[in-house]
Amino acid sequence: MTVTAPALALDAYRGLVSLDTPFTPPAPASEEERSALPRRLIEHLQADGTEQPLREESGPSTRLEANERAWLRALLTVRGPQQLPEDFLLALDRLLQAERRMRPEVDPIHLPRLGDVPGTAAAHCAVWQGDITTLAADAIVNAANAQLLGCFRPFHACIDNAIHAAAGPRLREDCARIMRAQGTPEPTGHAKATRAYNLPARYVLHTVGPIVRGALRSEHEEALAACYRACLDVATRLQGVRSIALCAISTGVFGFPKGPAARVALRTVGAWLREHPGTLELVLFNVFGDEDREAYSAALQRGALDEHA
Repeated sequence: MTVTAPALALDAYRGLVSLDTPFTPPAPASEEERSALPRRLIEHLQADGTEQPLREESGPSTRLEANERAWLRALLTVRGPQQLPEDFLLALDRLLQAERRMRPEVDPIHLPRLGDVPGTAAAHCAVWQGDITTLAADAIVNAANAQLLGCFRPFHACIDNAIHAAAGPRLREDCARIMRAQGTPEPTGHAKATRAYNLPARYVLHTVGPIVRGALRSEHEEALAACYRACLDVATRLQGVRSIALCAISTGVFGFPKGPAARVALRTVGAWLREHPGTLELVLFNVFGDEDREAYSAALQRGALDEHA
């Protein structure tokens, strides 16, 4: 029998990653600085040895180098959670803040709800298709792996990579602090909170969903439901969180079929909202692709939000 080590509780690490201290970003870089900063930051990563393994993997010359911003992103993706100098982080924060202002931000509070009857789960839920890194929700959910350190594959099209790239390496450093304190990989069905740094959101909730290889089983659905409940529970213990954006956990490389995953998400959130009335103003189901959106539409038509979990 496999015994899973207990996950570190929120109160055991919230001070370690300064959860209750709002991140104050620096002023965004000017247009001129935005052009110069990638080269300056790359030079630091060349000097500290980050570039060499990536160069060995990609060959002596790569087209990425011609795009200094893309090369910088690749370097930061493969770099471990070793702490970077504060002047480097501040310069990168300024670059990320400038890039953030170039993307349209979405305030989820103004999105149409699934229903308008006060007191119902539908009145506190919405579905939105788009890039979760542009959402100005109080908290967003990241579908993480058990190491909880983000994706290390440059330009891999996963939400973990997208969130870490837009937030900056402070996010990975916080995740590493939590994981060192925990001492074991993150178990499925729990959630860890960090500040969101250069994202429009204030917090990121990291959860490890179930991996489905072969037939979908009831324990897969129970583990996925546990992820959603854990994220909602943790969100209520963070300062001022009234809105949360949930991604489609486990439906990417973890292999959970999209239709059943949408039903589990809607059923679990609907039941949680009925059990915790007035706790959250908005739960947003964030979908990225058309197939995900269609899965949620079909599940809603079947009444998944009103099912008992």
